[in-house]
Amino acid sequence: MFLLLGAAAGALTGVPIGPVNVAVIDAAYRHTFRRAIAVGLGGACADMLYSGLGACGVTPFLQKYPSIDAVLYAISGAVLLVYGYLTARSQPVTPAHLETQPKPAVDDRAEVRMGFRIGLALILLNPAAIVTWVVVVARMIPPASPVEGVFFAVGVFAGSFTWFALVAYLTQRGKSVLGDKAAWIPRLIGAALMVYAVYLLARAVIFVV
Repeated sequence: MFLLLGAAAGALTGVPIGPVNVAVIDAAYRHTFRRAIAVGLGGACADMLYSGLGACGVTPFLQKYPSIDAVLYAISGAVLLVYGYLTARSQPVTPAHLETQPKPAVDDRAEVRMGFRIGLALILLNPAAIVTWVVVVARMIPPASPVEGVFFAVGVFAGSFTWFALVAYLTQRGKSVLGDKAAWIPRLIGAALMVYAVYLLARAVIFVV
């Protein structure tokens, strides 16, 4: 039951515009499908970590010190505002098949590592994510033992990664169909992410007031 609940939570929480969704779209559009999948894998691992913490004991701590929420939202809003701005201004890189010199295989591995680190960092450096998971855990699952919390977190990983992989696939297909006209995609998503960042900053202000 906890595994299935985690899978549902992982997929559903990935649907709204968020930093990893943006990074997956950006990687699939400007780089490669391989890098986009690596970004999704990193984001899913971070979601698994935060959801596991929410299921296994962080919730009472955050409920005891509600002022921490304001700090977490402020940090997240600042980080995502900068990331959204950089995404909106991004330009596609030169596709590998258009380069005159072939890249060595080691670059493929480096690209995967870079994508994974980006996905991981975008969640870990977005501390409001743990607040989100605390809320999700509190609403979706009953009090869990450590083992049940682990099953929930593994389910979150599966659901989250499935969603990010789907986003990468759809972006790759869209890029192939639209060609150069797809340049508006990262700009639109970057702008949406900046709006979301302003929302997080506003929530931080509300907590303080």
